Amino acid sequence: FQVKSENRKTIWNTEEVPEGSEFDDTWDPREQPEYEILFKQCVGTEDVFFGMSRKDPSTACCEDIVIKIKLPGAKYSDITLDIQDKVLDLRTPKKKLLLHLPYRVDSKNGKARFLSEEETLEVTLRVSRMFDFINF
Repeated sequence: FQVKSENRKTIWNTEEVPEGSEFDDTWDPREQPEYEILFKQCVGTEDVFFGMSRKDPSTACCEDIVIKIKLPGAKYSDITLDIQDKVLDLRTPKKKLLLHLPYRVDSKNGKARFLSEEETLEVTLRVSRMFDFINF
């Protein structure tokens, strides 16, 4: 068995490296903030009362992922947020969060809002699954 490679000195191919590993910095001393992942589902009366759609309460039928990140002492201007298809990367002067998301998301159309009273960043991302047009 012989592996053909463009450069024989490479240890692995780019396809073998998980998405988001370029953000991982094990030497960064900043601590990870508390966070919570919630799943959001759009339901109507046909779902609640009649059960006409095939939706159930599982995460497989949810359309959005909501991530609530506690950032005590942070200001909106201090937050750097980068969303990829499977990775959320958040940085502040005191905190750092590299989160591998449970589902692929639409990284171009997410929403984020900073709740200054609660010192929490709330990020809402649309789940992007194959064949969602068939399921929903």
